[in-house]
Amino acid sequence: METIALTLSRPEVTSLVTRGAARLFLALGYTPLLEVGLPNGRRADIMAIGPRGQIAVAEVKSGIDDFRVDQKWGEYRPFCDAFYFAVAPEFPRHILPEDPGLIVADGFDGAVLREAPLAPLAGARRKALTIAFARLAAGRVLGA
Repeated sequence: METIALTLSRPEVTSLVTRGAARLFLALGYTPLLEVGLPNGRRADIMAIGPRGQIAVAEVKSGIDDFRVDQKWGEYRPFCDAFYFAVAPEFPRHILPEDPGLIVADGFDGAVLREAPLAPLAGARRKALTIAFARLAAGRVLGA
């Protein structure tokens, strides 16, 4: 039997991993938003708020080049309680740093392979981020 290999583009991989990681957050009781601007000018691929107000951010990496070129992931940490990388199952996970959490996801679902260490936000920052998150979500619902 002949094997056929599919090659996905970087945007296709990013889209599939993002969808699976967002579905995982939902299954874990978090409400995710995609492409969330942060106060420092960075953009979180996924920001999710948990049932007790905890904030998680996931940075989606589509491949080795994406990871090596984009080293700004440390700039997301001041804006979340837990930071994760989200990657496809075939991503070479050994190149990722060991301290962030790790999510492996495809277009259908995801799994947390390594929990993110918790670094609780200060109350004022949490409140500001939660309000900004709610306003962004409401604006998206209304098409603003």
